This record gives sequence, structure tokens and C-alpha cells, in this order.
Amino acid sequence: MQHLSVRAAATRRAILEAAAAELIETGDIEVASVARRAGLSVGLPYRYFGTRSGLMSALLSDFYDRLVAETVLGHFPGHTWLERWEAQLARWTDWVYDEPLAAVVLGRMVGDAQVAAVEARCARQVIALGAKHVAAGQAEGVLARDRDAELMAAAVVGGMRSVLAIVLDQDPRPDRAEVLREILAFSTAALGASRRGAP
Repeated sequence: MQHLSVRAAATRRAILEAAAAELIETGDIEVASVARRAGLSVGLPYRYFGTRSGLMSALLSDFYDRLVAETVLGHFPGHTWLERWEAQLARWTDWVYDEPLAAVVLGRMVGDAQVAAVEARCARQVIALGAKHVAAGQAEGVLARDRDAELMAAAVVGGMRSVLAIVLDQDPRPDRAEVLREILAFSTAALGASRRGAP
């Protein structure tokens, strides 16, 4: 993204926030409605994002940027890999439970080929970062060393996404502590985790 002035950056952020509110409320994005929500002229979203697909793609990228920053790149407490993994999963679960856009993005968002391409790129980024985390667990002797770190990360990320897409759409939602226990049990089993060291 090109460098924006403070005012332009604020306008761009206002459009994204209005688009998120529109998507959460209606399940879709209509550019004129987004402009009205943001208190801007109808043409401004097009100036910043080009098309409706461009706006949806930017909203999707923003969601994943925040998800990664909050749940993947941070430092998680714990003396062992398993303790840090549990802390990271707890943060991930809390973040998606508290993020209003998560239920739509993870479960109900639809778009055209451009939006689908952004979704695929974002998913690959999360998996690549997950693979580094898996490799760290393998190096520590906690995860099975004879398995492909990227494939293991893809399986866990895909499984977590599916679980969260289901629970976020339920009313009432299941207790997040119970969801965390299920994700922790699934992920540690899928990764071949062992508290005594990897086989």
C-alpha cells in the first residue's frame, strides 16, 4: 500500500470500519451503504479501493493482519513449547470470540475470484507462520520430528478454522474455555505432541 497522509489514512480506516459494520450487520458489502456509514461521499471508497472487490479484499487483509499480530506473532508465556502453545491457543480463541468480524470472515464471507485469492494468500501466510512454530516444537523434542511441519500446520490451522466457524455461528455460543479444551486436545494429538519428548 502506498504511503498515505495522516488524513488519508484516517479516511481509509473509517471506510474499512464502516465496511466491517456493514458486513457484520447485513452479511454483504454495498459500497454506497459503506460510504453513508462512514459519512463520506459515495465515490471515496472507490478512490481508495478501486472496486467493491478491492474493498472486500482490503477488509479481509486487514482482518488477517490483526489476527496474525494478536495471535501468532506475539510472545506467549510458558517454559515449554506445550505451555506456550496452550497460551497461544487461548489468545487465538479469545481474539476470535471477541472480534465481531470473525464469524463472518471465518464462516460466511463470500466474494469473487479476487477476494478468494486474498483469502488463499492470507491462509498461506498463517500456515507458513504455523510451520515455523511447529518446527520449533520439533526442535524442542515435543513434536514428532519425522513429519512435515508445513503439512502439520495446515491441518491444525484448517481444523481450528472449521471448529471456530461452527461455534461462532451458534447462539448461544459454547463456553470458550470448553472450545479451547477441544482445540487443544485436537491440535496436540494432530501434531503428535508428547510431554516426554517426541517419538
